[in-house]
Parts: sequence; C-alpha cells; structure tokens
Amino acid sequence: MQQIQVCIVGGGCVGLAAALGLAKAGISVALLDSGDVPRPLGEQYQARVSAISLASQSLFAQLGVWDAILASRATPYQHMDVRDKDSSGRIAFSGQSLDLPELGHIIENEAIRFALYQALTREPNAKLHFNTRYQHIHQSDTDVLLTLEQGMPIMAKLLVAADGANSAIRRQFNLPISYWDYDHHAIVTTIKTTEPHAYTARQVFLPQGPLAFLPLADEHHHSIVWSTEPDHAKALMAMSDGDFAKAICAAIDAQCGLCEVVGERHVFPLTMRYAQQWLSGKVVLMGDAAHTIHPLAGLGMNLGLKDAALLIQLLRDNLSEFASHAVLREYERSRKLDAQKHIAMMQGLKTLFEGSHPLKKLIRGVGLSMVDKLGPIKDLFAKQAIEGK
Repeated sequence: MQQIQVCIVGGGCVGLAAALGLAKAGISVALLDSGDVPRPLGEQYQARVSAISLASQSLFAQLGVWDAILASRATPYQHMDVRDKDSSGRIAFSGQSLDLPELGHIIENEAIRFALYQALTREPNAKLHFNTRYQHIHQSDTDVLLTLEQGMPIMAKLLVAADGANSAIRRQFNLPISYWDYDHHAIVTTIKTTEPHAYTARQVFLPQGPLAFLPLADEHHHSIVWSTEPDHAKALMAMSDGDFAKAICAAIDAQCGLCEVVGERHVFPLTMRYAQQWLSGKVVLMGDAAHTIHPLAGLGMNLGLKDAALLIQLLRDNLSEFASHAVLREYERSRKLDAQKHIAMMQGLKTLFEGSHPLKKLIRGVGLSMVDKLGPIKDLFAKQAIEGK
C-alpha cells in the first residue's frame, strides 16, 4: 500500500499545479488520471487555450515552470480591446498605461500541462499515475483509501478532487451543487487573418453572445471563442469553413482583415456550476469540480489556479495540524467567497450585454465610453481584469 499525505485525482492544469506545489513544499503527493501522460505541443495549435492572468503567472514562476511555459508558444498580449456591436461603446487597455510589459498571456492548455508534468517527474515527493482509474474510495476519520483497478491501493491524509466539471468524487460524497444553463454554446477554433493581431486580445459583444479573438504566437493566428445561443451555434457549426470565416469577419468588423479557418471547430455547452459544499471530511474539491463559469472574461483557469495556490499555502504553513478540519474549512470559506463573486459578476455581464433592448444598448454604450474616458476608473477595471481578482 502506498501511504502518502495528499492524493489528487485529476491531471489537468489545476491538479498538476497543486501536486507540484505540494511536492515542492515537502509534502508527499500522488496524482491519478485516467488519461495519457501530457505530451509536448505539435505543429498545429491546440483548440483549448487560456488567458493566464498575472497572478497565475506568478504561481507558475513560484513553481519553477514559467520559463518552460513561455518557451511553448505562450503569447503575451499588450492590449485589450472590448466593444459592443450594437452601440458605439468601446473600452481599450494597454500594458504601457499601467507600466506593465504585458497584460497577460494566451497559452495552449497542453503547454501548461506538459511543463507541470515535466517538473513533477523530477520531484522525489511526487508519484504520478496516468492511465490509472480508481475503483473505490473509502474514508475514515483520519484517512482516505483509494483502491485502484490495477496497482497498489493508496492511503492518503487528504483527497483532492480535481476531476473536472462532472466530478465523480463530488457525486460519490453527495456534495450539493447549484447550476444553471447559460443558454450559450461555445465554439472554439484557430483562425488566420490577413492583418497581424498586434498582440491585442479582442472581444466583441454581439446580441447572441460574445466573440473573443485571442492572439497566438504567429502574429496572423488567433484562437477564437464564440459564445452564442444554441440555435445560432448549430447554424455556425453547419457552415463550410469559408462561410464560417466570413461570419467571423463580419462579427468582428474585420479588425484584423479577412479571416481563414485553419483549425478544427469544436462546440460545447456552457453551464454555471457552484458546489455549495467543498469539503467532506478529508475530501476537498478544486477547480472545475467546485465551479465552472462563463468564459467571457477568461477567468475559469485562473480561478482554479487560485484554488490550488491557497491549498498549497495552507497545507505548507500548517504542517503541525496537517489537513485539519480548521485548515480545510479556511480553504473552503475563502475560495467559495471568491468563486461566488466571480460567478455573480459574469452573470451580470452576460445579462447586460446580451440582447438588443434599446435601454440595454444605451447603458452599454454610455457605460463603456465613460469608463474608457475616466483614467482612474479605467485603470481599476484593467487591474481587476489582468490580476484575475
């Protein structure tokens, strides 16, 4: 039997970051994932990317993986341009105005996973189990036992469920969850434009939902996330690549010239999830297992990494009462409050910016224009966006 301090189920970016931080703190950790080990990027851009905030960048730097991530097609964005299609409203930020070299980075998720995985393979306190499934989880007052489909069982002082939005561990321990359908589907793909992106992250609010243009390493390539009503998403997915490219170009008013689709299109429904309880004895939730949020502000990955950062800190700073109820309750209390705030903020933005009601259009246009012209308030908005707060 493997006896370790923390077992993490889920080898996504958040689970891997938590495992690496704990191992570096001298805490023994085992990570289980049913999928293959992370691989280096290929020539083609991956469809799934994240806008990494400065706070997340700081975490990666502390974990010693930021240089490796930077070397894997991480793209800094120095400007943000947000517009409302139905009004004249627009707000623009730049790193220069905030004395910053950049506002954040657009990074393919697999680049982050591979950098974290490579670092973990060098940590003596970490044991990695990919292509591994557990059969049963049994919890006592002091330990959690995982029996595996193959291999030795694992006994841990703490089990971290980082197993995604449809977390099986969350279901097993009957941790209640609130959710609602955003009534949006997100289409993601890679496009090439005739004009360079100028290291600018762009977002246009359309009546059916927001369209984000995110700069990639090649100055003519962008990752797009088009969140729209289900029927509209279905119609867009049924289009040829040529017609879809024309629809994108029209939606964003050809800010970067003509568009060409160069990646496979993927679509998935958007649902808000929020676990009302993140803790059951020695089992805690993290990342998408605890919360999912609309991608319109690019906060999903950053919220999960904030979960990981706090749990690392609390366990590292309280080794004498390792994984005590008081320590785990502090993690739950703090991260629940932050998730609640961001979920409410995203719902408010989505409600304000969808639809073509004349009053909404007026509020959007006047509001964005006023913020853009008021320096201190604009700087506050920018800092909130780039720091992931």
